[in-house]
Amino acid sequence: MPKAKGKKKMTFNYNKDRKKLKRKMLKKANPRIENKQIREAWNSRKSVAMNMRDMGLAYDPNVSVSIKKDGLVGFNGRKHIGSIVTKPYVIKQMEEEANLPRKSTASLSADIVQYVQHMIREHKEDYKAMAHDEKNYYQDTPKQIRKKIMYFKQLYPEKYNECMVPLADPAS
Repeated sequence: MPKAKGKKKMTFNYNKDRKKLKRKMLKKANPRIENKQIREAWNSRKSVAMNMRDMGLAYDPNVSVSIKKDGLVGFNGRKHIGSIVTKPYVIKQMEEEANLPRKSTASLSADIVQYVQHMIREHKEDYKAMAHDEKNYYQDTPKQIRKKIMYFKQLYPEKYNECMVPLADPAS
């Protein structure tokens, strides 16, 4: 005789971390806005679309710029998208921040710097000789060595010039 189908007895799941689940739920309910300007201008009583419209940003790109056979059109056929921007300072601040020059954080490891300096001191510009050098532990090809030297030259022009100075005046 088959078993009767009924409700399964509810049991507590000890394997789930309730604290972690609550944090996850709260994070989804109130997401963190990364952009500082948008975060400061955000009104939590308005919808996302209303907040974006007030700042002059597009919530839905398909509605804000629709593509017709003629080309780009500023309306989606039914209604005109043009709206009143009440917080234009947000876009201005974002543009100013985007136009600020960024400092490069690229660098080379100390081992590669020593390797490149050794290769320049020993072989000058002869990349084939560098490829056959005994210090070429990773068996770099001449092209790979050339790329490392060019990268070194871009990142550390003063160190590169220091390496090249003794090579320039052999008569002195």
